[in-house]
Amino acid sequence: MQSKERSGEGVVKIRSWAEFKRLAESLKPKAVVYNIEQNGLSPERELTNLRLILPAGSAYYVLIDSPRGEERLKETGIPLRKDEKGNRYLEEEDVIKFLKEQFKREDLIICSYWTI
Repeated sequence: MQSKERSGEGVVKIRSWAEFKRLAESLKPKAVVYNIEQNGLSPERELTNLRLILPAGSAYYVLIDSPRGEERLKETGIPLRKDEKGNRYLEEEDVIKFLKEQFKREDLIICSYWTI
């Protein structure tokens, strides 16, 4: 993925939460899509990576967030939980709550990639 913000076409990788939020506020998309993914660097393949997708016109702006330490995601700061075996994971409700708090738009659809 290349940075193509000026052309506004294809898949555009965004490197920071601040930039993703700025784009979401300026482009006013109908939806923000998220996907919780396995962390390929984790021996347990924990579900601790978050992909946020902002569909806007002919472009898809994508932010990939991964853990910083044991407790939170690096960019968004969303907390990680642990199951009874000690494996870390992201809870969907935490992701949705965070996005709603950040964007404060009643008309914004927030959905999982798998429910599109």
